Amino acid sequence: MFDVNELKWTREPKSYDIQDGKITIITEPGTDLWQRTYYGFQNDNAPVLQMSTSENFFSFVVRTEFDSKRRFDQCGVVMYLDSENWLKASIEYENEQFQRLGSVVTNHGYSDWATTDIDASIKSMWYRFSRRESDYCIECSTDGITFKQMRICHMWEGAEEITFGIYACSPEESSFEARFFDMDVTECKWLAHV
Repeated sequence: MFDVNELKWTREPKSYDIQDGKITIITEPGTDLWQRTYYGFQNDNAPVLQMSTSENFFSFVVRTEFDSKRRFDQCGVVMYLDSENWLKASIEYENEQFQRLGSVVTNHGYSDWATTDIDASIKSMWYRFSRRESDYCIECSTDGITFKQMRICHMWEGAEEITFGIYACSPEESSFEARFFDMDVTECKWLAHV
């Protein structure tokens, strides 16, 4: 059973609501997570709500709903260790035609961004974040049943205790409501490679 009382803010937003079955975050303009690569800037001020674990093998699932409307508005799953070591997966709004379903992995202060374009009408997504020691898998699903792999990665600082959970932000002059449901921690659904 997932216990919301185990969650702690890394950065607390001005407006949010936490209940047993639902967490709501109202994003603030100019909030983001990004480090250096390509754009040159560093932004490390997105609200992050996480729990800690030393468990080496597990999966974390969450369903998101969002009313994003401005470029780069985003909400999803995150493992935030410190400003230079973290990963996130989300849908980032682009325009009225499409959004970018993607993930960012940041190791030792440099971010990458892997994406695929999806229709702008999609306003809900499930994510499954799985750990196998220092290696991680992020998957997504539109129904919470069939998950598709987004990426597998290694976190150089992700071998010991980690923190993971949810985040939402609006890098440009925007604000929207991000809602999180059906959070659960289970045995690792990312099976060993044989």
